[in-house]
Amino acid sequence: MQEVTMEAAVEEANWDAALHAVERNNGAPGPDGMRAKELRDHLAKHGEGIKAKLLRGSFEPSAARRKEIPKPNGGTRPLSIPNVLDRFVQQLLLQIMQPSFEPRFSEASYGFRPGRSAHQAVRAARHHAQEGRDWVVDMDITKFFDHVNHDILMAQVSCVVKDKRVLKLIGRFLRAGIVLPDGCKVSTEEGTPQGGPLSPLLANIYLDQLDKELERRGLKHVRYADDCNIYVSSQKAAQRAMESIKEWIAKRLKLQVNVEKSGTGRVWERKFLGFILTIALLIAISPQAVAKFKDQVRTKWDARQSMTSEEMRDQWRNYQRGWWAYYGKAEDRKSVLRLSGWIRRHIRKCFWLRWHNAKGRRAAFVRLGIPPSRVDIAHSSRGAWRMGRHPVMQEALNNRRLKRYGFITPSDLAG
Repeated sequence: MQEVTMEAAVEEANWDAALHAVERNNGAPGPDGMRAKELRDHLAKHGEGIKAKLLRGSFEPSAARRKEIPKPNGGTRPLSIPNVLDRFVQQLLLQIMQPSFEPRFSEASYGFRPGRSAHQAVRAARHHAQEGRDWVVDMDITKFFDHVNHDILMAQVSCVVKDKRVLKLIGRFLRAGIVLPDGCKVSTEEGTPQGGPLSPLLANIYLDQLDKELERRGLKHVRYADDCNIYVSSQKAAQRAMESIKEWIAKRLKLQVNVEKSGTGRVWERKFLGFILTIALLIAISPQAVAKFKDQVRTKWDARQSMTSEEMRDQWRNYQRGWWAYYGKAEDRKSVLRLSGWIRRHIRKCFWLRWHNAKGRRAAFVRLGIPPSRVDIAHSSRGAWRMGRHPVMQEALNNRRLKRYGFITPSDLAG
């Protein structure tokens, strides 16, 4: 295994791989406005100087741009967007550090690791339940990424990384600060900002201590980043584990468990990564994920959007395919498949409204092959939602036609 040194970081193959990774990931520009597509030319001009600074240990990262992104369940999550050059340097470090840390990580850790996924984590959870551990301790750490203790983290990193230049650079990234939307710069005394390539690895290094403690206690668990579930065989065992681990996290990791979002229960009562296990221990889409999906249907088929019908279709199709790529892996998909007719009704309702008036609706019906003798419904004063299931609307925009033109639903993707 290659030693983690600054020489390894700036070695040509690692340098080229990092450049390709940043270009591939693209992403928004940081405070300096440089875009990923400009990085290659920048390195062609200044690369040797950047290498020299890295080897001397004098490279200074810049503050990252803070952006609040909406969370699915309401509220916002702070995202820190580093300058493209800083993302590149973080990528250099990630590529030489990950091979050294990966073998040390727990088998129960699935988040942000090569060859591992959320679906594997859910299947591992199901395996524990099948073995009789169908009580779960569902722990939510309060704003984990914002409260990572730098001293504890750097002590963990230094167990593997011995090059002081690498350690100092990681510390500088942690303390680089953020630029708020109003232009003010704020220092960062704790936390590992979400948004840079190195942050997920640092999070796994920090929480590896939790994995090892749970394994030392003989507790079966599954962790995906800061989502950690413990699986036990009784309610009392779950309550004991919750209290003792909560105290350990506060004492050893300097973090707090969110008591409002955490809890114990049977596996079919607590969601994990958007999924839930049924009483029959089948992997199903959680009710919360289905509710958010329905909200997106209403939003994306709102007729008042200033988009063409084709743009609305493409927006919906992209969202639907991305959503299905993740949630379509569920074994029990009935809760979503039965929404297909409801989704088509929303689409038809949207078209009814976007045809504006009786004249526009008559023209649309004729264009869609409805005989003139049956287009009088264009004058109907019924609400758009009722008209979405009218037989003439269903004939004009029948299931086959909607699918052919890309207005897909879960049942289309399920085959």
